Amino acid sequence: MTSLSTFNSWVFGVRPNAQARLRLFCFPHAGGGASFFRSWIGTLPPDIEVCPVQLPGRENRLKERPFNQYTLLIQTLAQALRPYLTIPFAFFGHSMGALVSFGLARQLRQQNDPLPMHLFVSAYRAPQIPNTEPPLHLLPEPEFVKTLLGFNGTKQEVLENDELREFLLPILRADFAVCETYNHVAGEPLACPITVFGGLHDKRVKRDALAAWQEQTSGRFMLRMLPGDHFFLQDMRVPLLQLIAQDLMQRTTSYPARGAVGNVVAGLAPAIAEETGGYKASPYGGQHVH
Repeated sequence: MTSLSTFNSWVFGVRPNAQARLRLFCFPHAGGGASFFRSWIGTLPPDIEVCPVQLPGRENRLKERPFNQYTLLIQTLAQALRPYLTIPFAFFGHSMGALVSFGLARQLRQQNDPLPMHLFVSAYRAPQIPNTEPPLHLLPEPEFVKTLLGFNGTKQEVLENDELREFLLPILRADFAVCETYNHVAGEPLACPITVFGGLHDKRVKRDALAAWQEQTSGRFMLRMLPGDHFFLQDMRVPLLQLIAQDLMQRTTSYPARGAVGNVVAGLAPAIAEETGGYKASPYGGQHVH
């Protein structure tokens, strides 16, 4: 196993875990940093080593210029993470991170590198669905700020602060440019299972757009809708991590997830299942497709 002390700047905040059976690389949303996943460390079972991915331009990489072009970011990531693909691993990506993790899996396949054992994507339409909206990263500042507030991921008081807004908006514009320079090229579906998470009240990413991710895997597919909006994973962190742990631990061992995540909030299950609409619901609100 590659020593945790040798992780480069692309992976930040990893807690040493020599007992880990697999690594979960976590890719943040636009404007987000590795610290978004800090609470996941120590909450998932000890068999899973959480590896938050840190993109340039934020937190400990504040002085670096953020990427604004999708292909270049993916190619760079593939090289940067290659030394740490020495044990089984999976990807989780939220919003922009979903598109990044998908592209990275494809890039690794193209390079004949090790591939993720599971892909978890959250709150982002399937990559083959074209973007029909005007490019967000080119919007005038007032419209751009209004759009950001609609995502419910950036606090209003932050965007009302001139100094913070001046600092944050270029990072967000660059991140949106990454997504909006993505050009989908049809290819063979990934062999790994894909689990998709969405917010039942997300006004931007609808269930049908999430369900279309099924085209991107030849393996097992699961769609799970949880209460909340585009950033449902903030309030639904515990059940989300429980579901991730269950999927991963089924691939590596027969015993259930341990620790805080092992204490499933059982009362959530009926509520989630009730709101899954026309989909065949699993106990946790999923559409299960083999």
